[in-house]
Amino acid sequence: MTTSPCVQLRRIGFYAGTFDPVTTGHLDVIERAARLVDRLVIGVAKNPGKNPLMPLAERVECVQQALPPIAQRTGCELAVVSFHSLLVEAVRQQGASLIFRGLRVLTDFDYEIQMSGVNRRLDPSIETVFLMASERTQFISSRFVKEIASYGGDISDFVTPYTQERLLTRLKAKVAG
Repeated sequence: MTTSPCVQLRRIGFYAGTFDPVTTGHLDVIERAARLVDRLVIGVAKNPGKNPLMPLAERVECVQQALPPIAQRTGCELAVVSFHSLLVEAVRQQGASLIFRGLRVLTDFDYEIQMSGVNRRLDPSIETVFLMASERTQFISSRFVKEIASYGGDISDFVTPYTQERLLTRLKAKVAG
């Protein structure tokens, strides 16, 4: 009996979100997911139903700006794409086989397990991997960050300096406009 040599597979993962704004919680999930794959694609969803404060291109830029230190620490190839399609379609287009999802609280789980089931039904070859939020980021949400910033609170622990600047600029424009 002969054995065949192991074929080295390249693992590609996909982590999607609206990222309005990208938070340190998102970045924590990105870094942890990056340690599990060779290439991680971060998909920034257009998602007009959420009425994002920041335009899509700016959200993509904020994510891109935050990635170099993560790539350096993990050695993972990181890419950012925008998408306006079903998640499984975006995952397929990137050649990924894993969807990473972050879980903070029980209500996240209820929604995410339903979405995982639908995605599995749409494409059984794509697996969903759930990563629990770390203790230091589990309370952070984009919605809370925007609310804190809108009242003049300090959001520097929740977003990168670049994202903070972009978000505050958007909030000032919204108030002035």
